[in-house]
Amino acid sequence: MFLNRIALRNYRNYNELELDTSSGVNLFLGPNAQGKTNLLEAIFALALTKSHRTSKDKELIGWESSEAHIHGVVDKQYGAVKLDLMFSAQGKKAKINGLEQRRLSDFVGSLNVVMFAPEDLEIVKGTPGVRRRFLDMEIGQVQPGYLHTLQQYSKVLVQRNNYLKTLWSSGGDKQGLLEVWNVQLAEFGVKIIKKRKYFIQKLQQWAQQIHAGITAGTEQLTVAYKPSFDFEDESVLFDHFMLKLSQVKEQEIRRGTTLVGPHRDDLAFFINGKEAQTFGSQGQQRTTALSLKLAEIELIREEIGEYPLLLLDDVLSELDRNRQTQLIETFQSKVQTFITTTGLESVDLGKLQDAGIYHVLDGRVTR
Repeated sequence: MFLNRIALRNYRNYNELELDTSSGVNLFLGPNAQGKTNLLEAIFALALTKSHRTSKDKELIGWESSEAHIHGVVDKQYGAVKLDLMFSAQGKKAKINGLEQRRLSDFVGSLNVVMFAPEDLEIVKGTPGVRRRFLDMEIGQVQPGYLHTLQQYSKVLVQRNNYLKTLWSSGGDKQGLLEVWNVQLAEFGVKIIKKRKYFIQKLQQWAQQIHAGITAGTEQLTVAYKPSFDFEDESVLFDHFMLKLSQVKEQEIRRGTTLVGPHRDDLAFFINGKEAQTFGSQGQQRTTALSLKLAEIELIREEIGEYPLLLLDDVLSELDRNRQTQLIETFQSKVQTFITTTGLESVDLGKLQDAGIYHVLDGRVTR
């Protein structure tokens, strides 16, 4: 997978930009707050229809503009694909080869990316919500229909929570509809749980192997799925879900919120049997995050048959030489990579081949 060209219009601080990105490594150099991260964000948005930095799409639209446009030309194993994404106050529109997609989830997966930024350390030491978002973003790229199922689950969850609040205010009467919401929640929830479990098993296999390589075999990394309730047999997962909902019903009515389901899932990382979030050093946490990102690259390649793009946002300066070397050797000659940095002194240029270097200043890019 290769991004040959990207064009922006009224996106963040870019009024008009057309950029040839046909190098294997594209290095964007310049001071902070000039638009380097905006470029990587635009590529990320073209893949996932949303920013990795904000949930407010209006922030992506340039000052005094009503719409923002991203256009990309991607070479894939079956030919070139033209992708278009437009943001406006009315919502988002996405096109593949000029054909508008009925659902955004049908567009996701046309371009696959792995983003690695300093804040990705939060995947290891941050909140469960950060780890769920990490899971959902990556599974959505390789599992058709996953994001649509997630959207349907979220809608049912909101409606069920609203209904629980009305039950509490009415003293717990009129519980007849609760069973209907339970069935819908469990149906969508089971699909999500199964896909998460499969993804995490694959991620564990790759991450364990990569982590052992980075640490010269001194550390063993384990990635563990922590669903909101325990289950062993997937064939009766729906029944387990429904049983758990019945067990916490009174508590849910008192609190007015749903206490069971994939919206409460989590991930845990263990290094030599000890939880990295609590007991790992900052270096171990950083290595775990790096291992996960490198594992994502291999997992996506395994699932779709070609490598994704790798986006490195000011991350090389955060890594010591050993980790930086491991990262560069992983993507060199096989993964098209986009790197932002404020200075070349933080990059081991001797290990980079086929690199196009661009200077970014106040929304203008020169090669």
